Parts: sequence; structure tokens; C-alpha cells
Amino acid sequence: MDSLPTVARRKKNPWTSTSEIVLWLLVVALIFPAAFAGYAVGHYTSLGKPPATVTTTVGSTSTSTPTTTTSMTTTTSGGGDVAAGKALFTQNCASCHTLTAAGASGTFGPNLDTKPAIDAKADGNMALDAFIKQSITDPNAYIAQGFTKPSGMPPSFGTSLTSTQINDLVALILSGTQH
Repeated sequence: MDSLPTVARRKKNPWTSTSEIVLWLLVVALIFPAAFAGYAVGHYTSLGKPPATVTTTVGSTSTSTPTTTTSMTTTTSGGGDVAAGKALFTQNCASCHTLTAAGASGTFGPNLDTKPAIDAKADGNMALDAFIKQSITDPNAYIAQGFTKPSGMPPSFGTSLTSTQINDLVALILSGTQH
């Protein structure tokens, strides 16, 4: 090894290391605020949910009058039967929820005389009937203040109840809710 010539080492330029560090800091300083801004705008404008679209068909009994279709961004209750909803509520919901219209005074779940209107506003100012329907079919979509996730509400109502039964429950709860 003594016979090998010594190679002079090149001195490292201190400005190269400094400029690399500055570039990385600049990238990080720009990416994080941009990512947070994108998240905040997306999260707070839609609250993570796409708007519901309902197609309403308007027509006449006359066959010569054309039928028109319009789209709205709210969901309707579907014209449920309050009496049928009361029987269903008494059987499935009264032990947990208070709802004067059904003669129920349960205290485990939210008070349905007052909470749906308050919570629908808190959940992106959602239409009340759409909020109630979503609360029945997907009870963990919005958790009322003072309650924890997962909710104590059975998640199976969306599949175990028919759409008519759900509409009946919505009609009942709407009839008893203080708007």
C-alpha cells in the first residue's frame, strides 16, 4: 500500500449543503400548509358527504300533458304514515328515545322532541327529514353532542326495515319534532 500515490481529497463546498437544506425546508414549508388548506376546504364545505339528489316527477292526469322532471338537493320523507310509524316506534325505539308524539320517555338515546332539529343544523344544515332518515339507516353518520361513537342505535335498521317503514318512522318523528 505504500506504493500507491495519495489522492488529494476535494474539499466539499459548504454552500451546496446549505442550499439543499434551504430547498428542503422551502418544500416542507409549502406542502404542509397547502395540504392542510385542501383538507379544510374539502372537509368543511361538504362535511365528507355528497349532497343527496332527489328526482321529482310532475305530471297531469291528462295524457296530452308532458311529464317534466326536476332535481333538488334535499331528500323527502316519502309521505310516511304517522300512525304506522307510531306503532313501529313503540315496538323498536320507545325504550331508548323520548318522543311525546309516541308517548315514549326513554332516556338512553337523544330526545327526539328537540334534538333532530338541532343536530340537523349542526350536521351541515341538513334537511330535517333527510337527517332523520339518515339517523335511522346510518346511525353513526352523525353522533349527537353528549353521545359517543359508535352510537347505541342498532345499525341494522337500514336493512331490517323496509323503505315504507323507514318513511313511516320519519313521518312520526317529524310530526313530533319541535322545528
